[in-house]
Amino acid sequence: MTHKFLFACFVCLICSMSFAVRLEAQDKQSLSVSPRAQASVASSRARMLQALVDEAARTALAQFGAKNLQEKNLAITLVDLRDMQHPAQASFRGQEPIYPASVVKLFYLVAAQRQLEDGKLKDTDELRRAMRDMIVVSSNDATHYVLDALTNTTSGTELPAAEMQEWALKRNSVNRYFASLGYEKINANQKPWCEGPYGRDRIFVGANYENRNKLTTDATARLLTEIVRGLAVTPARSRQMLDLLKRDYAGTSTDPDDQAHGFSSLALKPGARLWSKAGWTSTTRHDAAYIELPNGARFVLVTFTTDHANEHDIIPFIARTIIAGLDSKAAVR
Repeated sequence: MTHKFLFACFVCLICSMSFAVRLEAQDKQSLSVSPRAQASVASSRARMLQALVDEAARTALAQFGAKNLQEKNLAITLVDLRDMQHPAQASFRGQEPIYPASVVKLFYLVAAQRQLEDGKLKDTDELRRAMRDMIVVSSNDATHYVLDALTNTTSGTELPAAEMQEWALKRNSVNRYFASLGYEKINANQKPWCEGPYGRDRIFVGANYENRNKLTTDATARLLTEIVRGLAVTPARSRQMLDLLKRDYAGTSTDPDDQAHGFSSLALKPGARLWSKAGWTSTTRHDAAYIELPNGARFVLVTFTTDHANEHDIIPFIARTIIAGLDSKAAVR
């Protein structure tokens, strides 16, 4: 009985080992196939997202064609964040550098938080007040203070050539920071002005304003996505930045340039949530928005328009098209 029992145990052990080997082989095979399957799903998702962005651009160009809206006047980037760990992105002219107006303040906010984290910038009540006003009410004066603090520069009268060169090097520190992160085709080194610039700022922007701020919708969408995902500087600092970007679009506003009521928010229905930074001048109208819908859709939508600053319906029209597409089963799956 003992020998038979031992033999049976030995057979069971061999069978178990054989099953384990087969299971391990299956797991390895599954692992080797899974990335391809995931890549196929991601590719399909990206194609559907690109089709949605293309449709939004096409219908907007048709809708506002009578007002001479052309491709060169429009740029769109959409980032689908339903799967926060695997964002999907699509764009229309998303790599085109465009004067960003006040949207550049989003880049100054992140740069300031980076320097605060690194101990290069002193955390004071006045700096916090300036960062808040820069984003919440889009104050240009507050932005001047933040950029001066970031770059250790000040506006003023013209400087001798050598001093001007040193001043310009300091002012470009924000650009160097974002370049180190892989950002391309952007320029974030100028103050936003209502009537200026003058003096050294006027010289720095160039005789033909060739050194103006420039952003792409792709770069802007990337930065806002990193804030949303908690990857901008640190999770805690990303949350602080989101708090400043939160918009309450309930009710109405008589100000057509109210960031909470005059841009992408016009496309939202009750239950949606909005975080955004808008920008507008006499020639541009832009919005960078993170939106959460009641159906679970979460996305970053950045829309830049040029030479149609007084046309307030383009941005919400595009947002409505995107939302309708994300509501459809074809886009969600």
